[in-house]
Amino acid sequence: MAELFHQTYSPVGSVLLSAFVASIPPILLAICLAVLRIAPWKSAIAGAASAFLLAWLVWGMPLGLTVAAATHGMAFGLWPICWIVFSSVMFYNLSVESGDFDVIRRSLARLTTDRRIQILLVAFCFGALIEGIAGFGAPVAITASMLAGLGFEPIMAAVLALIANTAPVAFGSLGIPVTTLGGLLAPMLGHDTQTTTRALSAMVGRQLPFFSLIIPAYLVVLYAGWGRMMAVFPAVLTAGLTFAIGQFVVSNFVGPELTDTLAALFSLAAVALLLKFWQPADAYAYAGDHDVPVETVRDTPTRVSRAYATYGILIVTVLIGQIGNFAGLSQLPPPANVTALLRCGQIGNRLCPEPWIGEPAAVDPQGFRFPVWEFNWPGAYNMVDGKPVPRTHREPPVVAATSPYALTYRLDFLATAGTLVLFATFIAFVPMLAAGARAGMLGVAFRKTAAQLRLPIVTIAFILSIATVMNYSGMTSSMALALAQTGWLFPFFSAWLGMLGVFLTGSDTSSNTLFGPLQATTAKVSGLDPILMGATNSSAGVMGKMISPQNLSVGAAGVGAVGREGEIFAKVIFHSLALTGLMGLLAMLQAYVVPWMVPTL
Repeated sequence: MAELFHQTYSPVGSVLLSAFVASIPPILLAICLAVLRIAPWKSAIAGAASAFLLAWLVWGMPLGLTVAAATHGMAFGLWPICWIVFSSVMFYNLSVESGDFDVIRRSLARLTTDRRIQILLVAFCFGALIEGIAGFGAPVAITASMLAGLGFEPIMAAVLALIANTAPVAFGSLGIPVTTLGGLLAPMLGHDTQTTTRALSAMVGRQLPFFSLIIPAYLVVLYAGWGRMMAVFPAVLTAGLTFAIGQFVVSNFVGPELTDTLAALFSLAAVALLLKFWQPADAYAYAGDHDVPVETVRDTPTRVSRAYATYGILIVTVLIGQIGNFAGLSQLPPPANVTALLRCGQIGNRLCPEPWIGEPAAVDPQGFRFPVWEFNWPGAYNMVDGKPVPRTHREPPVVAATSPYALTYRLDFLATAGTLVLFATFIAFVPMLAAGARAGMLGVAFRKTAAQLRLPIVTIAFILSIATVMNYSGMTSSMALALAQTGWLFPFFSAWLGMLGVFLTGSDTSSNTLFGPLQATTAKVSGLDPILMGATNSSAGVMGKMISPQNLSVGAAGVGAVGREGEIFAKVIFHSLALTGLMGLLAMLQAYVVPWMVPTL
């Protein structure tokens, strides 16, 4: 029987000193990224190596268990996280290769010549749509270049694109930030991943809509001033209100996967409909803007409808998969040889004397899921009387009493968002072929996606490894115990920690990975709701996206202003700090004044 491991939270003496040592992996990651400008994948490997060594040599986690935690994190990063990212970006690349993306871009440009409303349509609505499907820097690069192409002064175009990208980020790339956080918090909170993810989705959906409502007005005031914003207030209100309502409804009643996509389409459609009956009395242009030639390409109504239908196929496919219309498939048991493989770790029907991972998980009792196989991770369990028992145990004061800390892995082959998006990609390609698209276009999109993501996939895998090793070794809990000393002000500081995570990593998903479990653990120790604090990490994290070095570089490149990142930073830093402070105040209100807003698990 392998050695049991009981977490310790002060391995180097005091809690504060232990917390400082535990913070070395994220600090090292930050220094590599922001100071030394080392490639993200190399920085992630360095951070993962430091977490591994500290967990093993300082926190005393057995070597085999440390290896198990590290490999589990990498596996979780690859499936389902990278799988969703790959499928989403491939869908987007296919829409670009087919010309659908350009058709939609031209249709938006023709709706109005007023620059204020173009900001709403391009930076806010269309940017949110791209964030919901692709994410990972694409919205800023695309909307900034589109605004510059419409005649906006380049630096202003980049600033507007960066600030507009706050509202949708937490649900970007089919909800990856929330999905990732749910997978990490579920074992800590003792609930299944799906339930935890839905609760986090609902909580983020009760925070960000307040900001989604004001961001359109914020953008127009920044560009044209308060008085000129009021002149287009009907469009500003329509864009913000429809997006906020859509964000709240979808995140709370459907899930995180389609929140941005549906909310963005609601907002786009509402503003487009408004413009058929109302137009601003006068047009306004920023002093540094310039006129551009009118688009000569004229797309037929049928072509425009077909372009939007591509995204409609994505929405319908994911919705069908999420609501479980394929319930009959959920009753299919896994093949016998796969059952043996999951139990035993070797191909064939012969079972090991002592299976090193447990039985596959039972099918969802509601019968509304595809085949779901969940098993205990190799190396993290002992077999006692034929039953798997976790080797890791958490200790007070992080938990009320010594309790086992499970390390399971879930393979949801067909209903996972990545697979559904891949289905949507193949389905959308059929009408493209019928319209005369080249048969090799799908292969081009695949190769382009593989080239774009080969290094980001490595980065994601190792960042997830950092988080899992820190969680299961007790390093995260050491940091949480130190943060708990901020007392009743912790919800306010929670927002700043989330913003700092995105500032350092450039990704709300990475920030949730690094600091989400820390926020939840600190909340439990402090008597606060871990769902609220975990969600606050994600909601406030989006405010750091506009000042992250990676995003600044993307924005500058999108408008042809490489080398002027410092100028853009100076124009957005105040907005980042102000919005983070407001999110911190909202978190405090939800923690102490209106706790009924927090969903219960």
